[in-house]
Order: sequence, then C-alpha cells, then structure tokens
Amino acid sequence: MHWALNHMTVPGLTYGALLDLAAALGCVGIEIRNDLPRPLFDGMAPAEAGRLARDKGLRLVGLSQVYPFNAWDAEREAAVRGLVATALAAGAETISLIPRNDGTGLAEGERQANLRIALKAILPILREAGMIALVEPLGFLRSSLRSKTELVDTIDAIGGEGHFRLVHDTFHHALAGGGPIYPDRTGIVHVSGVTDPTLRTDQMEDADRVLVDRQDRLGNLAQIGALLDAGYDGPISYECFSPVTQGLADPRAEIARSLEFIASHVQADAA
Repeated sequence: MHWALNHMTVPGLTYGALLDLAAALGCVGIEIRNDLPRPLFDGMAPAEAGRLARDKGLRLVGLSQVYPFNAWDAEREAAVRGLVATALAAGAETISLIPRNDGTGLAEGERQANLRIALKAILPILREAGMIALVEPLGFLRSSLRSKTELVDTIDAIGGEGHFRLVHDTFHHALAGGGPIYPDRTGIVHVSGVTDPTLRTDQMEDADRVLVDRQDRLGNLAQIGALLDAGYDGPISYECFSPVTQGLADPRAEIARSLEFIASHVQADAA
C-alpha cells in the first residue's frame, strides 16, 4: 500500500513537520490544503515547498481545494486557475475539486447540469496545464454530488477521462450507500474511520472521522481490499477531521499503529 498523509489529520503541524512525520511513517507523499487556519505551505514559495518535499523523498500527491467547483462562475474559474498555477509551481500531481455541500443544487437535472457545466469549463484549463483534477463525491444527504456513477458518466460525456480522476473516500462512500468503486478511474483513496456506536450513518459528520481500528463502522478494510483486488495502485491517504485525532499527543505512534492494523488485516483477508 502506498500511504500518504493529508494535512487535515495533523493540522497543528507546520509544513516541515508534516513532511517529517510523513517520511517517518514511510509515506510516499502528502496532501496539502488551502482551507486550514494557516498559510499554504506556511507562506513558503510553492517551488521551494516542492523542493523540500522532494528532498525528503516525498511527493505532493495533491493540492486541495476549490469549493464549490460545481457552482461555476468567474470566481470559481479564477480559483481553479490559481490552484493549478500553484500546483505546477510546487510540482503537485493533482488539484482537488469539492462539490457544493449546503443542501442546494440537489434537484434531478439541475445537479447534473451544474456538474457538466463546471467540468466542461475546467477541462481546457487542465489540458493546457497537463494537470489532473481529483473530484470528490461527498456522501452527505446535503451534497450536490454523491454518486460516483453520475460523475463518471459526466466525465465520459465531455471526453474528460484523461484529466479527471475520482476520489474514493471511505467515509463518503459508506455515507452514500456504497455502489461501484471504479478503481481504474480513481486517483486517490481517502481513509478515516467512525467508531461512535450511537450514530446512524446519516448522522455522521466530518468531526466523527478518526483513525481506523477494530471498532470502525465504515468498512474500511473491505473497501480498501476491494480496491486493491481490482488493481488500484495509487496513494491511500489518511484524512481525519476529528478534534480528538487532530489533537493527539503522539500522532506518529497512533497513526503508525492504525496503518499497521489496516495493512495486516487487508493482507490477511487477501491471503
């Protein structure tokens, strides 16, 4: 498994400390975010930030995010162009596109049209830059893009399969009720668990997302195993939002323990 680390899991770490942690955990790379309460790269120039990562043997597997990308307008276009430029300067492999998640744009026909308009407008920007955009369906009932099939069909309809890839987020996949996993169209896998036994699936929120252990309710082991069995060979990135996880005194030990749990059980199931 090619592990990566999303900055959201340890948002209190500086960019340099994040790189050190990812290297210590044996990760192939990191995901950087522009929605944390700190400057992107802690204010470091993108080119310098990219060099620092490469010097530590790490890839910038993703740069997040443009939200909401499927409410397309001049502001969103500027955000996409700006994120692409930053990714190119830093040597990041992808940018992330997050759909509207506020309960609007959900109507049948409306959501598909908004998705197509946005992806069709973004595609030439990506082609010009030689960039890949990762699109993440969100499983919340309030999300304007929940279905991977709807996303794949739209990408294919505009001829965008060379520049758009899916995010398979184990949390959001569970919240959306499962369905096809499209391993050959997936650019990254996001991993997190939910262990609170009192929550219904439709009550789960980002703040409930913790490290995966035996109490996980999302079926992480089965999801990861299915993706690997179907040929997925890309990054698997830890993305937790729970304040409990984000505030761990020793994140290296706790994350390493969870990674070992996942790896050992997925391998055992495959044996």
